[in-house]
Amino acid sequence: MPEAILKIKNLKQHFPIYGGIFMKKIGRVYALDGVTLEVKRGETVGLVGESGCGKTTLGRSTIRLYEPTDGNIIFEDQDITRISQKQLRPLRRQMQMIFQDPFESLNSRHTVGEILEESFIIHKDGTSSQRKDKVRASLERVGLSPDTIHRYPHEFSGGQRQRIGIARAISLNPRLVICDEPVSALDVSIQSQILNLLLSLQEELELTYVFISHDLAVVKHISDRIAVMYLGKIVEYADSNSIIEQPHHPYTQALISAIPVPDPEIKRTKVILSGDVPSPIHPPSGCCFHTRCPAARNICTKEVPLLKDYSPDQQHQVACHFAGEVNLV
Repeated sequence: MPEAILKIKNLKQHFPIYGGIFMKKIGRVYALDGVTLEVKRGETVGLVGESGCGKTTLGRSTIRLYEPTDGNIIFEDQDITRISQKQLRPLRRQMQMIFQDPFESLNSRHTVGEILEESFIIHKDGTSSQRKDKVRASLERVGLSPDTIHRYPHEFSGGQRQRIGIARAISLNPRLVICDEPVSALDVSIQSQILNLLLSLQEELELTYVFISHDLAVVKHISDRIAVMYLGKIVEYADSNSIIEQPHHPYTQALISAIPVPDPEIKRTKVILSGDVPSPIHPPSGCCFHTRCPAARNICTKEVPLLKDYSPDQQHQVACHFAGEVNLV
């Protein structure tokens, strides 16, 4: 069994809220509230959930774009949670990120060549001539012509810009890549091309992915294991087939019921959740999902369910007091 390249233990990310005349701290946003996750080398772990559940925050906190409030992030057996930026810098080339909006993440004033060469300059990698050769090689690897180094981001389509973003992420030969909704801003016809590109690069470069998306169908296609998030917590974590075929958490069951089925002969009960996602400023007591759960009981309002194993092989974890008893679909 592959060893874990990334271990996240009880990670918390609380953002302060300031207000009033003197801009005093008046509260906090509980963006992540005790997330524990393990990612094995060479696999793809998908993070799925509604907007605002903490997926992107988890991704950015993992590579220290945000400074975590509490918990531990262990990358390659090294705790990087509280090391200085100077100590973190050599590890930056091993942890890269592909952003959601390829146009916003690329500097419109720089050519593609300048954008991709910047990573090599920061890490003092090679001479000018060597850096340009590496830039051309990165572009070819993602299916773009090396001649595009003199063009600007606005001259490309959305799919091509995302390929440039991917080229930038893989140029330093990282071990871990955080993919933050890399296909959500693209047409459906282009999405499959980008997903297939990511899969081929993973095999070629032995990459490990954390793939963030609100689309469970996309996550199922690319992920080995899936973590379902709700209001800053992981509520279910298992391999892709188990999540789709035998979901134990009511929220996961609701997400699966919303996946379109192309066969009209197949009838699926659609679960309609009442109300809205509670504010992360004032999360509910007990189970974070109890305010919308059709199967909620008295204990759900008082006690926080722990993420426990609910399978013989201990590979299916669920945070629900009644896991296995509720079947909404």
